[in-house]
Amino acid sequence: MPATLEILTSPALEGVRHGFMTRKGGASSGVFSGLNCGHGSSDLTEAVTVNRARVAEAFDLTPAQLVGVYQTHSPDVVAVTGPLEAPVEADALVTNTPGVLLSILTADCQPVLFADREAGVIGAAHAGWRGALEGVLENTIAAMETLGARRAEISAVIGPCISQQCYEVGWDFMDQFTLEDPAYARFFTQGPTDKPIFDLPSFGLYRLREAGVGHAEWIHHCTYNEPDRFYSYRRSTHAGEADYGRLISVIRL
Repeated sequence: MPATLEILTSPALEGVRHGFMTRKGGASSGVFSGLNCGHGSSDLTEAVTVNRARVAEAFDLTPAQLVGVYQTHSPDVVAVTGPLEAPVEADALVTNTPGVLLSILTADCQPVLFADREAGVIGAAHAGWRGALEGVLENTIAAMETLGARRAEISAVIGPCISQQCYEVGWDFMDQFTLEDPAYARFFTQGPTDKPIFDLPSFGLYRLREAGVGHAEWIHHCTYNEPDRFYSYRRSTHAGEADYGRLISVIRL
């Protein structure tokens, strides 16, 4: 494992190799300084390729075994058995195939890693507010079940994402949640201005627990508040930066 990479892990996924990468240990520079793994950014292609190769190497795999999807904030999930021949639009992946490194890119949204160790089934989901509201977490669990997982045996861990204190939203944003379920008002509170602030990780945990997973947790790192460790779309926007890096979270059997 390259010594310079910082890989955050959770005891809840012990026995399954996984990690939520920070921005440390990468080849990118400027606003992307560090481990930017998003080819969708305007970073140098060569730098992103090097960064992704370092991640694969850290998990004893080749870059070709690092599998991701074209994320669109959807509830869609794809089951994979190896490298994808063409880009697939989805926001979560599941597999029961050893040697496939599932990956999700984020920059404030929730990266969620799933594992049923006994069944040998894993998953990774990109769960922003829209995907979480539309069911990407539940759909990931259901897709894992089709591969032999049991939801009561699934552990799900939310990685670094934006925290409530940094997530000011509009009233129309809040309305989308409360129209779905008035009880969702509990995930909003009064912010420092007259606008509400939204607790994304608590909402994610609620949806995971309501879906019946055996264990769900957030690792309590805010992407906005730790600029030296994490990329943040919102922080970059507030700073007037032209673009932002993408964090990568991965899991393999």
